[in-house]
Amino acid sequence: MKEVFIQAIHTKNKISITFHSKEDGHTITRKCAPMDYGPSTRAHNKSDRFHSWDYESDKQNHTLSLLPNQIIEITVLNEKFDPKEFVTWPPKWIIARNWGAHS
Repeated sequence: MKEVFIQAIHTKNKISITFHSKEDGHTITRKCAPMDYGPSTRAHNKSDRFHSWDYESDKQNHTLSLLPNQIIEITVLNEKFDPKEFVTWPPKWIIARNWGAHS
């Protein structure tokens, strides 16, 4: 799944992620833009995780960071994203990419 996720970063394809939600206690599927793969700067657990922009959150669009053991399936969609939709900070990505000003 990691390779599929990273390839979607490079091609700027949206993905569908099905995962076990710790918050909700059940399985959820969301349409997302893959952002990065690596440790979270905010979490106490510094394990690598999948970081995505969640377009379908029930509250507001936000970053969704999931540990690998939470992921059930990642499907690459035939729909592109533009990083300027969500990158509003000077990026320091773990995975190198060619996103122009948003790299």
